[in-house]
Amino acid sequence: MSDIKHVTVGVTGMTCAACSTRVEKVLNKMDGVEAKVNLTTEKASVDFDSSTTSMEDITTRIEKLGYGVLTEKAEFDVFGMTCAACSSRIEKVLNKQEGVKLATVNLTNESAAIEYNPNLIEEADIIGRIQKLGYDAKPKADKEEKETQKEKQLKQMKYKLLISALLSIPLLVTMLDHLLGLSLPSIFMNPWFQFALATPVQFIIGWQFYVGAYKNLRNGGANMDVLVALGTSAAYFYSLYEGLKTIGNLDYMPHLYFETSAILITLILFGKYLETSAKSRTTIAISKLLNLQAKQARVIRNDEEVMIPIEEVVSGDHLVVKPGEKIPVDGIVVKGRTSIDESMITGESIPIEKTEKDNVIGATINKNGTIEMEATKVGKDTALASIVKAVEDAQGSKAPIQRLADVISGYFVPIVVGIAVVTFIIWITLVSPGEFETALIAAIAVLVIACPCALGLATPTSIMVGTGKAAENGILFKGGEHLERTHQLNAIVFDKTGTITKGKPEVTNFTGNDDVFQLVASAERGSEHPLAEAIVAYATEKDLELLEATEFEAIPGHGIQATVNQNQVLVGTRKLMQENKVEIQEEDKMVDYEMDGKTAMLIAVNGEYQGIVAVADIIKDTAIDAIKELKAEGLEVIMLTGDNERTAKAIAKQVGITEVIAQVLPEQKADKVKAIQNQGKKVAMVGDGINDAPALATADIGIAIGTGTEVAIEAADVTILGGELLLIPKAIRLSHKTIKNIRQNLFWAFAYNSAGIPIAALGLLAPWIAGAAMAFSSVSVVSNSLRLKRVKI
Repeated sequence: MSDIKHVTVGVTGMTCAACSTRVEKVLNKMDGVEAKVNLTTEKASVDFDSSTTSMEDITTRIEKLGYGVLTEKAEFDVFGMTCAACSSRIEKVLNKQEGVKLATVNLTNESAAIEYNPNLIEEADIIGRIQKLGYDAKPKADKEEKETQKEKQLKQMKYKLLISALLSIPLLVTMLDHLLGLSLPSIFMNPWFQFALATPVQFIIGWQFYVGAYKNLRNGGANMDVLVALGTSAAYFYSLYEGLKTIGNLDYMPHLYFETSAILITLILFGKYLETSAKSRTTIAISKLLNLQAKQARVIRNDEEVMIPIEEVVSGDHLVVKPGEKIPVDGIVVKGRTSIDESMITGESIPIEKTEKDNVIGATINKNGTIEMEATKVGKDTALASIVKAVEDAQGSKAPIQRLADVISGYFVPIVVGIAVVTFIIWITLVSPGEFETALIAAIAVLVIACPCALGLATPTSIMVGTGKAAENGILFKGGEHLERTHQLNAIVFDKTGTITKGKPEVTNFTGNDDVFQLVASAERGSEHPLAEAIVAYATEKDLELLEATEFEAIPGHGIQATVNQNQVLVGTRKLMQENKVEIQEEDKMVDYEMDGKTAMLIAVNGEYQGIVAVADIIKDTAIDAIKELKAEGLEVIMLTGDNERTAKAIAKQVGITEVIAQVLPEQKADKVKAIQNQGKKVAMVGDGINDAPALATADIGIAIGTGTEVAIEAADVTILGGELLLIPKAIRLSHKTIKNIRQNLFWAFAYNSAGIPIAALGLLAPWIAGAAMAFSSVSVVSNSLRLKRVKI
């Protein structure tokens, strides 16, 4: 019996009618499939018989043809995870789910990022699958809501911890009595008094461990809850058994371990509380970024200025911003003139002059003039929001080094349970034959010491702190994997214009006097050429008054001529001078300027030679120091440019680069990067323009200069806010320090478990001490990660 279903599939990668025809033809050859593919909308309308063909088959067939099936991304907050085994279990199950392309679950920030095919699975199905595993999930809450949830969770944990501690303290006193021989009232040693204190801790406060253990075991997994539930239950029920033996036999001295189970649960809760509290501190970077945003905006409504919350501003609104206030959202100036401090976005310390039609960025500070602006980007579309999103994505992503910890955590709990059983059997049969109590204590200690929390926290906490530290310094990593890969680099390729240089020509030399330059600048004011703009800007800096120019004429490839204050002015090449019978002087200086990669222009006034003006795209102030630092880090530095070889080498010489690849067409840049990679090198590409985007995407790490184009930033893995090149060696050093921090965490997590389990199995570790050690191991890992906040880069 046929079951016809209809779906619309987004198909990516089609470039022409031949592509869409091919996809349609192949799909229609499948059993029970009728498909129509539209190239314009990039969609395939498919009717298929689900009894013979699945949606997965259709997706696979499209991908085998070399095209992609459009997927959607969703982020969820996940509740109820307690250790790495939990996150690993959820991730493994979701990745096996039909329709899920990639699932990444992060224990540290309690979130899941899912890439899925909406034709095969919906968000509700994903949430339902997580719930079936014994956890809960909901679409990612906004920042404020999540912070409120965190505060509420922390408060609940605090209350449970306090109650658990109050009930456990009398039991701790009995333990001290055993160790120190204190004289305590007999009530403390009464099994039923201890039972009354331990039972609420075990089954009310500790109920969460039973629930977690049951849900995991029901779904074929095992996590930290299984270890805690097994260990504490064994101690509790053995103590209860001993207590029951006193009924009718008052002379029997029971061996009670109620204090072990209660103190164990209290210590684990204490560790979890400290861990949750510490983890919340790793998100300070995002909070700082969000606090940069204005809270209110002065909007013009019905010809009146009205203060409204920033959330209510919509694109197209006209806003008034007064001196000293923050620009509320991204927009464009429609009235007024001011200077704006954009250092928090661009890194440029000098305020930028803004007038009509100039763009302004939300969260930057208006310095000295009242302006009216039109909102163009609001909410999630603003520059600040995109920065926050980049940081969040990086903190939520999973570095490749974490895969090792995830794999181990997935198998760890069953192995530990096995070791505990073997320990019990060896003790009761070989070491202390027939002594149930001694064997049980050794087995409980093994279960408790082995909880893999520290292992699961080792990588994500370092990634979160590392990316946060980077963001505070103006370095945006798009993901944890990029933060990790950066430390592997051994070659770095720089684009020249706009990356090493400022990307804007400036006057570097002039051999005439100010009167001549006044005439030259006045003549050039009529030209829109970048060289002319540089000359006019230089005259403005020198406070030279520009005169009215007449009879202006631009001579393509040669220069300009104009009449200024009844003087005929010529500015341009040797050929222009020769054609106007001007005798050229200072030829040697002109050659020197040209050898330095500068554009040199000759000047004549009324047919007489008057000097040379040289213009160049000068290097950035920090370029020399940045390249020196990169070389000190052991990186090979290469410059890649479309400029002619002479200019390229001149610039490279100034900044200390010896290897230059010049006269490269934009489409060839990626090929040049690939050629360097083929030499076995891990390559970073630094660029700012649209023409750099393919090379940025090809490189092992693409680094975009934040003052560059959106296309370049989109293609890159790392964005350097502003044009501050010194942030590049800082990014590399931070990557090295983060990886070092992760390795320290993993070492101590592995060492802790490796050393702790044998010691516990040998009966040299009391269960309550094992519980304390386990709890504080997690805290030590998080604390070590937080050290990254204070490292110097």
